[in-house]
Amino acid sequence: MASLSKAGAALAALRDDLVGDVFAPGDPGYDEARTVFNAMIDRRPAVIAQCADATDVVRAVRFGRELDLHIAVRGGGHSVAGTALGDGALVVDLRRMHQVTVDPAAEAVRIEGGATMSHLDRATQPYGLATTGGRASTTGVGGFVLGGGTGWLDRAFGLAVDNLIAVELVTADAERVHASADENPELFWALHGGGGNFGVATALTLRLHELPEFSLVLLMFLPRLGPDVLHTFREIIRTGPDEVGGAVLYLTGPTAEFTPPELVDTLLCAALLTYAGGEDALRKLAEPLLALPHEVELAGDMPYADLQCMLDFPEGLRHYWSAEYLSGLPDEAVDAFCARADGMPVPTPTQHLLFPQGGAIAAGPHEYPVPYRDAPWAAHPFAVWADPADDERAMSWVREVRAGLRPWSTGAVYLNFIGDEGPERVRAGLGAGNTLRLEQVKRRYDPDNVFRFNHNIRPV
Repeated sequence: MASLSKAGAALAALRDDLVGDVFAPGDPGYDEARTVFNAMIDRRPAVIAQCADATDVVRAVRFGRELDLHIAVRGGGHSVAGTALGDGALVVDLRRMHQVTVDPAAEAVRIEGGATMSHLDRATQPYGLATTGGRASTTGVGGFVLGGGTGWLDRAFGLAVDNLIAVELVTADAERVHASADENPELFWALHGGGGNFGVATALTLRLHELPEFSLVLLMFLPRLGPDVLHTFREIIRTGPDEVGGAVLYLTGPTAEFTPPELVDTLLCAALLTYAGGEDALRKLAEPLLALPHEVELAGDMPYADLQCMLDFPEGLRHYWSAEYLSGLPDEAVDAFCARADGMPVPTPTQHLLFPQGGAIAAGPHEYPVPYRDAPWAAHPFAVWADPADDERAMSWVREVRAGLRPWSTGAVYLNFIGDEGPERVRAGLGAGNTLRLEQVKRRYDPDNVFRFNHNIRPV
């Protein structure tokens, strides 16, 4: 650590040099700048640099290296695991960098590192184009893509990382690097699932797909019908086209016009079918679900960007997420999944989600470090609550869901869905066969493990 005089002079210089803002403990705005999406995270960085452009990022990283600070990267969105902050660290905050530039002729889009899904989807929608995004508009694009990227369109268009064309990166040496299939290809390979281990992604270029129509069917059922709902949903996915996706989920009945008053704040089972196409075709696919007795029915054409807002959470809540990727979904697994809904903390915004993979996910490139690609189903319990007194109850429920589904688990996991579950789970998320190769890339681009506030890959 640098001396106080050196640190003070360096901080003053950073304040002068940065186009964006700089916050240190005691500064007005510091506490707001260190507040993240997950209210369970309370960390005190040494410095927060809210960068305005890639040149600011270079300056900030150079400052951090001069003072021997570890560096956390804050993209545009959730950081549910708290990796955007580190006690005593430098935070490179990219949220001011959210420009999206669409090239409709090339069917490609360049997204700055602080953009959210809302920035991306609203920019591409006027062109009838889209790419796989997260299941919420508030998800940050950078961390989502570099971690692999699964969402409502992945069965049709592949994982987000399958659509990655190029990444602009600032490395631990404060050098600007471009990675693509032709330029720094080994780094480009590592960025397909290796997350923020190799530098600060200041921009990404993604492939777009035509999406002139998008539709959905959302049905809500009494929870006792859950197994019937999931059996029916499973068959629709088995026989339907890759353009159909969605999820079966248990949730608290929302306070909304469409929810019968007696079901508000009670446990419900929901089936969401999404379709990269029009309502008429989706209704035909959904007929077996529509035939089941349901309490709520919403169906129709909807702009994809609007669907992305449906599962958004307000800020200031507490979050604990995890996942199990399943080798199949036999009736025993259906029963185990549905049984775990009884322990959900209700009423809270918690959701108990099961969604299909397959389609373009399974058909995608297998050389990248995304070992969950071949799993046909994924369970994603995520607890969301407000009262700290419910912490243990909520987290225990998530762990119980994982334990109940472990007989069908492939062992692989999507790292964006989990917090700190230990180094073995990180290896499970990267693939054991990829670990050494990733460690070698890490050694080349970050030998001092400066970027360690992540699902960390250690340099060898």
